Amino acid sequence: MLAYYAFVKSVHIAAVSVSGAVFLMRALLVQAGREGWAQVAPVRFASYAIDTVLLTAALMLVAMLPSAVFSNHWLAVKGTLVVAYIVLGVFAMRRAATRRARAVFLAAAVVAYALVIGVALSHHPLGWLA
Repeated sequence: MLAYYAFVKSVHIAAVSVSGAVFLMRALLVQAGREGWAQVAPVRFASYAIDTVLLTAALMLVAMLPSAVFSNHWLAVKGTLVVAYIVLGVFAMRRAATRRARAVFLAAAVVAYALVIGVALSHHPLGWLA
């Protein structure tokens, strides 16, 4: 399975990029008062499909990695930040009561996304600060 590592990693990186772009597009539509456009079925289902590819590739990469990669806990930090990003994104898209609160949650979700990228690129729990 290690022979497919480079391909799976490329798919994962592409899915991360597309998923983040689709989230940002949808969240900006919500901010602009176009919730209907952000929640239209084809866009929503495309987002689900992209995120499914992203999660599948992530799980495949974890299965392929040698156990030494897990010694500095960067994957645990990355996973925690991904969960935070998802929760913040849900509030930015539909759970927050006001447009201002949604904007704050959107900003926090973008920061969490950037932190995930930093941890992933550095393979260090401190991410961009390492």
